[in-house]
Amino acid sequence: MKEFMFLFKADYKKMEKSQEDWQTVAKKWKDWMDGIEAKGKWGSTGQQLGKGSKIVKPNNVVTDGPYPEIKEMLISYCTVKAESIDEAAELAKNCPVLDVGGNVEVRELVVSGR
Repeated sequence: MKEFMFLFKADYKKMEKSQEDWQTVAKKWKDWMDGIEAKGKWGSTGQQLGKGSKIVKPNNVVTDGPYPEIKEMLISYCTVKAESIDEAAELAKNCPVLDVGGNVEVRELVVSGR
């Protein structure tokens, strides 16, 4: 079985909600993750990422990021287990980030010889 990373991307502004709304959103996320775990496909839980970042570029140039002109930001991640990228993409369907116009990027994790 292979392992895949889900990268959750969305517009932070669309994700700002009241505390009551967050309880509803948190339940949707938990239910979605529990459904994947019930299938024995859950890998590891990621953490929500902060709004700011630093971008390290060639020649040791460091800039602030993400850039203010972009609307979509990487907000969190997790891993799942699946036989193929198509199966992993199926597991990403119904992810709560889709409810706010976000998306889930599915990437295979490649095991290196380290």
